[in-house]
Amino acid sequence: MSTAAVDKSGERVRQMFGEIAPSYDRMNHLLSMNVDRYWRWRTVRKLRPAGSDPILDICTGTGDLALAFFRYTRGQTPIFATDFCPEMLAIGEKKKKRRGIGDVLTFQEADAQNLSFEDNRFQIVSVAFGLRNVADTDRGLAEMTRVCMPGGKVAILEFSQPTWQPFKGFYGWYFRHVLPRIGQMLARNKSKAYSYLPESVGQFPCGEALAERMRAAGLSSVRYYPLTLGIATLYVGVK
Repeated sequence: MSTAAVDKSGERVRQMFGEIAPSYDRMNHLLSMNVDRYWRWRTVRKLRPAGSDPILDICTGTGDLALAFFRYTRGQTPIFATDFCPEMLAIGEKKKKRRGIGDVLTFQEADAQNLSFEDNRFQIVSVAFGLRNVADTDRGLAEMTRVCMPGGKVAILEFSQPTWQPFKGFYGWYFRHVLPRIGQMLARNKSKAYSYLPESVGQFPCGEALAERMRAAGLSSVRYYPLTLGIATLYVGVK
């Protein structure tokens, strides 16, 4: 895996996800063997949203985490789902319509580095597998913290690197060499999205390194929870 900095420019990332949008959900479920569904289910139950204060899910993609929040809250809590890739949002809108969900769930185009929402608005601000795609991680964290209400939670669900051997070695080989080939073969795209995946994960802070970035953004009581032998990690901080 190259040690050169991954190109996370807005134009490149938007184009890449726009290209793979039609196959995005299918590839996520296939390459994770459906474990990604459990990760989102676990995230919602760890956060336990309650009441009528709204929830914000940034870098929502096609809206799977936002939909998981909707199911948990039974449509009683307003949910905003934002992304800067219109092709992804269009698929999210189709899923919303197919499920007969009304205005309680709103899809909206927005840049995670410059959110249009006012300060202190949301009980939960979440991101699933998207913060590592934001060009400026610290700016993204600062924006998530800004729009979260005092006492609210900021949550990051992200891929991480297992530490337990021999699983660490096997998974690292699969993630760097097998997954990109399968992904590129099944979801043909010009931007090499499934080569970008292990590169971006490898260069993104995980564990205590990301927890420190969250504290620097103004969050307290930061804790993180490895999932599925450390393939993914859930980070939660309180404003």
